[in-house]
Amino acid sequence: MLAPLLRAGGRAFAHIAQFHPELTALRRDLHAHPELGFEEYYTAARVADALRLCGADEVHTGIAKTGVVGVIRGRSTASGRMLGLRADMDALPMAEQGERDWRSARSGLMHGCGHDGHTAMLVGAARYLAETRHFDGTAVLIFQPGEEGFAGARAMVEDGLFDRFPVQAVFAMHNWPAMAPGTIGLNSGAMMAAADRVTIRVVGKGGHGAHPYQTVDPVLVAAHIITAAQSIVSRNTRPIDAAVLSLCAMQAGDLGAMSVVPGEATLVGTVRTFDAKVQALVERRLAELCTAVAQGFGARAEVRFERIYPATINHRDQALFAGDVAERLVGAELLVRDMEPSMGAEDFSFMLQARPGAYLRIGQGAPDGCHLHNSRYDFNDDILPLGAALHAGLIEQGMPLATSHPT
Repeated sequence: MLAPLLRAGGRAFAHIAQFHPELTALRRDLHAHPELGFEEYYTAARVADALRLCGADEVHTGIAKTGVVGVIRGRSTASGRMLGLRADMDALPMAEQGERDWRSARSGLMHGCGHDGHTAMLVGAARYLAETRHFDGTAVLIFQPGEEGFAGARAMVEDGLFDRFPVQAVFAMHNWPAMAPGTIGLNSGAMMAAADRVTIRVVGKGGHGAHPYQTVDPVLVAAHIITAAQSIVSRNTRPIDAAVLSLCAMQAGDLGAMSVVPGEATLVGTVRTFDAKVQALVERRLAELCTAVAQGFGARAEVRFERIYPATINHRDQALFAGDVAERLVGAELLVRDMEPSMGAEDFSFMLQARPGAYLRIGQGAPDGCHLHNSRYDFNDDILPLGAALHAGLIEQGMPLATSHPT
């Protein structure tokens, strides 16, 4: 894996490759000690120690509870430029089934999304930048808690992240098993969808299952809502406007009470969209449809629509720049500039609402067929130097020294 990348990677990659074993050891240690959002005390301590050891000029802890920020200044800061790089640190509440030596030591928790690798890549970039300082400006390295459903990016922004570190742009990347190792992808627009949570409470009238005419059956009403709700995407949104509405769970009654019609039923699901107008349309139509269906059966429906994460939308200029950096690193043949958006969600969107920037994907492959959030997933350590070099390239080429040459 290293040989072909060394051929294309240039100075930063070659430098970082020298301490690849140390990055691998760090990544595997983090993998063995997974932590949920805002509980990343061990991870944050390891990151803070690593930043100090590599010579970061400043190390700030406790931002949004467990967030860490490292500051590294270039050989010169005359440009006044300041760029941010972000890595997420948290794990998932799922049991690991892999048999690796570094498997999770914590029951019911695992790094099933590769945030351990993201953290190690940014630590690698920090070490390289601190050792070489081949840039004119200030690099702000953001280690974020709570990406997996906790909106840690929003928490950091609300805790004054960009007031304390006023970056002109911010960048992040995520490993992508569907892409081959050594490849990088992005686009100049939507990368990830907005994620909204829908809760539908159907209130009817309970009674005996042998006498349903004396009840208002909320299970029947919920079943009609489940079917009717699918018409919103197929009949209310334009075919060119991507949207997903999935009702994923239903709770009603008691499995031990076969002859009892419950008084209530609750549906829970998610809505994914890229455009704010489409998002508002789906929210409005879902409320209207559920209310009308329930009324038609003599029941009542209460719809709660929670906007969890906004869509992750790359800023055009920053995406073009990041693409150029990636192309210099891996070559045009391994760069996808028109990456297909994902209907998954990412809270880096909150940072992109506050500052211009771009979100990239770095290929890692899926040799065991394990993709993100799979209980047998593991980060591909081979790509650690590439990810670190890409981070470093964004800093060096975004804040070049007067005599610098492309990495």
